[in-house]
Amino acid sequence: MKKLLLFILLISSLTSFSQNIVGKWKAVDDKWNIETAIMEIYEENGIYKTKIIAILNKENAEKCTNCVGKYHNRNLVNLILSDNLIFDKKVYNGKILDPESNKIYSCYMKLINNDKLKIRGYIGFSLLGRTQYWYRVNEKEAKILIDKVNSNE
Repeated sequence: MKKLLLFILLISSLTSFSQNIVGKWKAVDDKWNIETAIMEIYEENGIYKTKIIAILNKENAEKCTNCVGKYHNRNLVNLILSDNLIFDKKVYNGKILDPESNKIYSCYMKLINNDKLKIRGYIGFSLLGRTQYWYRVNEKEAKILIDKVNSNE
């Protein structure tokens, strides 16, 4: 019985460990259902950050022209969208920049499964907001998507 309990605890800890948002993600526009960018989520000292590492749809601007202040006309590639996500009970909470609207929203990110991430941006209550889904890509897939865009330039 003790061995069974230990085995169950080990498996559950491995499962929760693998459920991590760190990695590369393909963003899909929630209005038009098109691939827009490759995002990278990384962790520094317990804080999770999100940045754009590639623009997949060249119809999108390459600079943050709608942004004001320190973000105005900055390249979208390497733009940090969130730098304050904190993990709390299966959800990552923080703020996120929407370069299209130039607004910073409260947000939460939650893994639907290991390869699908739900991002909910909102003002005030999470009931009033917008949801987008990102899909995990490995290094090879990210490179293929980025190379495909670069070859079309």
